[in-house]
Amino acid sequence: MGKLQALRNFNAFPHAEDHLLQKTFSGAIVSIVGLTIMVTLFVHELKYYLTTYTVHQMSVDLKRGDTLPIHINMTFPALPCEVLSVDAIDMSGKHEVDLDTNIWKLRLNREGHIIGTEYLSDLVEKEHSTHEHDHGDDHHEDSSQKKQEHTFNSDAEKMIKNVKHAMANSEGCRVYGVLDVQRVAGNFHLSVHGLNIFVAQQIFEGSSHVNVSHIIHDLSFGPKYPGIHNPLDGTTRILHDASGTFKYYIKIVPTEYRYLSKEVLPTNQFSVTEYFLPIRETDRSWPAVYFLYDLSPITVTIREERRSFLHFITRLCAVLGGTFALTGMLDRWMYIIIESVSKSKTRSVLR
Repeated sequence: MGKLQALRNFNAFPHAEDHLLQKTFSGAIVSIVGLTIMVTLFVHELKYYLTTYTVHQMSVDLKRGDTLPIHINMTFPALPCEVLSVDAIDMSGKHEVDLDTNIWKLRLNREGHIIGTEYLSDLVEKEHSTHEHDHGDDHHEDSSQKKQEHTFNSDAEKMIKNVKHAMANSEGCRVYGVLDVQRVAGNFHLSVHGLNIFVAQQIFEGSSHVNVSHIIHDLSFGPKYPGIHNPLDGTTRILHDASGTFKYYIKIVPTEYRYLSKEVLPTNQFSVTEYFLPIRETDRSWPAVYFLYDLSPITVTIREERRSFLHFITRLCAVLGGTFALTGMLDRWMYIIIESVSKSKTRSVLR
């Protein structure tokens, strides 16, 4: 019995008898407020525990031989689909479009509604003599030499008539789809370079009249992961009584996103700078929208993680225990203040 009595002396939570406890109205208010605070903090801590966070790591990119997917979704409000072409060229000067390339062109009316579609399935690989990114004039001349002779046949005249009619009706074109290119530096561009140079002259009456105003709805180099920001999404460039070439210099950063479920999503982030080159009447080059890209040798790994359960319990005990102790102190202070005020009133009445 002596040992049990000694053990009771270590009790940190002694209990008073019920008739010695006094329940007050102020104590009830403090208890309700404290309980509300504790429930709110518990919900907050639970959400904080269930929410994942990301950890970024960098390493050397070791990928070789993979392809680079380019997702395009752009609108050209001032160019009909018949004159618009999509080209992709890598550092070797090779015009490369894989067989599984999937590009659609949507004809748009003045209000932006779709009035027709075209699927680009006849793209083939072509060799170009230049290895430079900026080759607008040479590329146009080379491609024009591979066309038919510099004479207008009935098909060319019909095309010119159709395009002029479309331009008179303010027809536009929306280009969307995926280009799979080699994983090397290169560029892809949207322009009128696919036209015979004499046909282009008949349609536009000079390169300075080609309006490459455009809206970039979506441009990405792989699937999207939570929190990704593609800086060109929503970009609008409208020209009024002017013409020129837009160049977007893109630095691609290979990225791996690792979900909490251990699933790995390979994709790419990128940064971009922009340059505009006005076209003069005497220039031989034709306006275009260029996207010149290069790949970073560093890959970024983004990993989802969740806080440990012990961390959650520790924070929960600290928050709830602190709130309980604070409300207890507040209740004691309020009781003392109320008792002091009531005693002073009683004394004043007796006097």
